[in-house]
Order: sequence, then structure tokens, then C-alpha cells
Amino acid sequence: MWFTRAPLKIARSHPAIASYKGKIYAFGGGGPAFLSLNSVEIYDPEEDRWYEGNPMPTARSGAVAAVMGDRIYVIGGGFRKADGKFQFLPLVEIYLPEKDAWITGPSMIQPHDYPGIALHEKRIYIMGGHHPDATEGGPSRDPGFSFCEVFDAGPGVWREISPLPVPRFALKGAVLNGRVLATGGVAFTGKSLTEYDRIDIYDPVEGIWTQKEGFSLPWPAAGHGVCIYRECLYIFGGYSTEGINSRVARYDPDMNQWEVLPSIDKPRAAMGIGVGDEGIYIIGGWEIDGRTVMDTVVLYRP
Repeated sequence: MWFTRAPLKIARSHPAIASYKGKIYAFGGGGPAFLSLNSVEIYDPEEDRWYEGNPMPTARSGAVAAVMGDRIYVIGGGFRKADGKFQFLPLVEIYLPEKDAWITGPSMIQPHDYPGIALHEKRIYIMGGHHPDATEGGPSRDPGFSFCEVFDAGPGVWREISPLPVPRFALKGAVLNGRVLATGGVAFTGKSLTEYDRIDIYDPVEGIWTQKEGFSLPWPAAGHGVCIYRECLYIFGGYSTEGINSRVARYDPDMNQWEVLPSIDKPRAAMGIGVGDEGIYIIGGWEIDGRTVMDTVVLYRP
């Protein structure tokens, strides 16, 4: 079932989202008029309200976030400069929620804007994103990035891992049955942008990418929402061949099949996904026109 929750204070797409001690954190993103944000909003589900946190040191959209211990790592992203070109970042800034404070973390090897992210066994996996050379005109001719890297909290360093089999941006990561998944995404393929339904599977032990026969997304998707909830893989909306959609589906690994679920309140892409005890939060994003940012938040309770 779907439930409406308190809206964000500032409408935004492409936020970095993290869940920590029962609260949902939204970092940056793209606000009205495509302005990259540095604002931080924190959702308290008991009070059903958002309140402001200490802003990020760097305004950016398309960043991703992961929680390790009492730290939230906000990674990569980018912004549009005054000359209209894009700046993609290898930046890592670490938020300390207990202190509402920021420190600088170790930069990535390469800049990653709107990549996939997955957290597995105290390692953060960053996959693809916008190609670092695609700074002129946005994504319309962006071939995507295949570079992948992993951060190990022990030594505190980034190292390169095997590249994605197909370069792309606006993909989403997850971890299922001890494997890292890179789901969907989009890239310019010579004549047009192509959204993918593929799911690439990374084995952290073998260090290789594979695909499982018959295991793909139920629709081609980019800028979609993905999460693991109660050991199942969920997908929400995103760009597809027909434009931004409102579809929802759940993959049960035991049954090895997708199940269609009730649709989102409206078509959404580039939204944030937060997982809490109450269910799955869909946070902001772009409306069906792909230009209007949203402040609305809805909760899905399976």
C-alpha cells in the first residue's frame, strides 16, 4: 500500500539518500532551475517531518551515499558551471550524524556522476556514471562510463576493479545473495540514448562480472529506484522506452521471478530511495516532463 508523507522543504531530483538510526537523510541533488544543492534534509518518521541538517561543503547533484558505522559517505556527483559545462567530481565528503558535522574523505580514483553504488561487507562499490569527458552538452551524447572502484574502510583507500561490461550512467546498485548488482542505466549508443534492462552481477571474491540467464529488469530503466527490502529486489519507475513511468515490481530470488506491484502515485525518475522500518520511501525526483522537480514523498509498505 502507498501512503503520503511530509514533503521535502526543497524540491529536488538526484539526491543522495541514506538511512541511519531510523531516520532518512537527503543530501544535495538538483533543485528548481537545475541548480545543484548543498542542503541536507533529515526525515523523522515518528514526527513525519523533515528538518535541516548542516549543509554539505560542496553543492552537487548525482552524488550517492552509503553508511558505514557512524559515518555517512557522500560520494561523487557534479554540478553545472556558469559557462554551461559540467564538472564531475571524485569528491568524498563524510557526514557525522551524531555531531551534524562534515569531514573530508579520500577522493576516488576517477570522477563519478550519477553512478551505481552498493555496500557489501564494509566495502563501497562505485559503478560507472557519466563519462568524465562528457562535460559539454549533458547526457544526450554521453557514452557512459565503465570504470568501477571499491573503497575498503580498513585501509581507507580506493582501488580499481573490473569495469562494467556495458558503460552507462543513471544505473542503480544493490547487493543480493552476496553479489553486487548493477541494474539498468542509459548511454548514447551512436544514434540515440539507450536504456538497458540488463543486470550485471559482480562476484567480490572472483572479481568478475557475469549475467544470470533470464535475470534482467522487467523493463528498460534509467534513473529508476532500486533497493533490497526483506531479501527481495524492488524497482520503481525511472526512464524507459516510453518515457518516465510509475511502474513497480519485486524480484523474489527464491522464486526467481518478478511480481508486478501497485504503481507509484505518479511517474517519477531521478528520485531518492530510502529504506526504513516502516517500508520504502520514494523521495522527490522528476515528474513526467523530465524538467519539473518534486518535493513529494510517498511510502510503500509491502
